[in-house]
This record gives sequence, C-alpha cells and structure tokens, in this order.
Amino acid sequence: MAVTLSVHVEDKPGSLDRVASLIRRRAFNIISLAVGRSEQPDVSRMTIVVDTDADGARRIEANLYKLLNVLQVQNITTSPSIVRDMALVKVAATEQTRSSVVQLAEVFRARIVDVAPDSLVIEITGTEDKVDGLVEVLRPYGVLELVRTGRIAIARGARPAARAEGPRQLPGQAPVETPGISCSV
Repeated sequence: MAVTLSVHVEDKPGSLDRVASLIRRRAFNIISLAVGRSEQPDVSRMTIVVDTDADGARRIEANLYKLLNVLQVQNITTSPSIVRDMALVKVAATEQTRSSVVQLAEVFRARIVDVAPDSLVIEITGTEDKVDGLVEVLRPYGVLELVRTGRIAIARGARPAARAEGPRQLPGQAPVETPGISCSV
C-alpha cells in the first residue's frame, strides 16, 4: 500500500539525508520523494510516498518526529487531498508524426514546451495514471527522454497542513508535545 506523508522540515543542510536515511534504515521502500520550499520561510515541505501498511506509516511518523529538523508529519493517504505528478517527455516527431503527437498532447491537456526539427518536449501535470497514460501512448512514436517529479500532495480545505494536527515546533514557537504517538526503535 502506498502511504503519502507530508513532512515539514527546517530548511537546513542534511535534512533530506536524515529523513531518507531514517526511512531506509527502517527497511521501508520510498516510492517517491519530492522536496521544495513551503509557505513558511526556512521550512521545506517533503512529500514522501512509502510502500507500507498503516502500522508502518505510524512507525515512520513516530520515528520522523525524533529527528531534530522535522517539524511536522502528516499522513494524508486517506485525507481529501490534491495529488499531482509532473513529467517532461521528449518524443521523436517527424514531419509525418508531428501533428499526431500534438493532438495526443492536447487530449491529455499537456503542453508543448520545446520544438526541434526532429522532436518535441511535452510537459504534463496530473495524477500518476494520467502521466503514465500519456507516456504509453507516446511510446510508439519514440520517447527519447523522460523525467518525472515525485508525487506532490496537499490536503484539501482551508486549514494549512502545518496547523492541522499541531506542529511539534515551528520556527519562533515553543515546542508542542504530539499526543498519541509513541516511539520505539
């Protein structure tokens, strides 16, 4: 089962390594990991997709809170959320196939972001299935290169995730105990 965790961390060197190493040491397989700036200065947000069950997700969450740079962990697997992947696909496009490739991009609501005499670069954003679908229909034309982001996700609703279940400690705030989470190593 793919579990999606939204993790707020301090934007400091080594934060990504510590989180990824912790998950690796616990023998969980990271399916996807995307990191970027958040709405708060000096705080990055990671979207981590891990292959585990609900118990494994709770253990990962509890262990992540042991890391000093981790501010908040939220399991949004079953929460109403927006989930997206992005991909750039360079596909061969001859004079004869170019219009077909452009039409396929339009069907998937993708954008042509680069045109060369013998290729096109298509940008697509959407669910993992949508991105997979476009890549599969482009394969017969010749996918020359492909790069994908990891999954990014955000919970629906007005409450920011950082305040949804109470952050452990955001910059400038006093530490808050997280009830109901026990840790074992």
